[in-house]
Amino acid sequence: MIDVHWDGPIATIALARASARNAVPIAGWEALAEQVAAVAGARVVILRSDMPAIFSAGADIGEFPQLQADPAARTRFRLAMRAAIDAVAALPMPVLAAIDGGCFGAAVALVLAADLRVAGDAAQFAVPPARLGLGYPREDVARLAEQVGRGRAGELLFTGAVIDADAAARLGLVERRVPLAVPAAVALAAQIAENAPDAVRHLKRALHDPTDAGLDAAFESAFGGAELAEGLAAFQARRRPVF
Repeated sequence: MIDVHWDGPIATIALARASARNAVPIAGWEALAEQVAAVAGARVVILRSDMPAIFSAGADIGEFPQLQADPAARTRFRLAMRAAIDAVAALPMPVLAAIDGGCFGAAVALVLAADLRVAGDAAQFAVPPARLGLGYPREDVARLAEQVGRGRAGELLFTGAVIDADAAARLGLVERRVPLAVPAAVALAAQIAENAPDAVRHLKRALHDPTDAGLDAAFESAFGGAELAEGLAAFQARRRPVF
């Protein structure tokens, strides 16, 4: 259901449920949260699908009749999805979402938890819960609005319309528009992984919360750290630094 692969310092978390178009059941959200914890030592994480034709159909609609009948199951579903998505967002290293194929419903919330989104030719996006008679978790509405703006987020949410990769790029829903997302994300991850990992984590932390006063001390302490020493030595020797 959730596979993890490693290529040196780069970890890939892959959705792997071909029988259901990568729809994520409650157990899948719980498994995703566990797997996210297992990649905490990576320099870069890629979030992708193991299927070329679909990123994810979103939450598993096959479980919705159970949620209709069981209020406790609704809470478990909401909390499991929340824990997995927020775990991705909380990872200290850059997370890249590679989207080839459809990315619908809760899957949009999942890729919004990444730092950068790469969309291939076949990528499509929709946030259609209103068509089912549902809302969308408040945290994910907020992330969508922060990413594309309140008005554009409203249009996506209110209409539930499907948009293609070009429209997603114009809206700012994705940062990179390429023919194939996975190889482009792999190349981008490799480029990031060549840089000083503590410095990259510092930069992500600052991007996410520039009001964090602890960043001042972290910035100053880096001048006495091994990463700067290596960076300066490489610069002076006119060689590539090895971090």
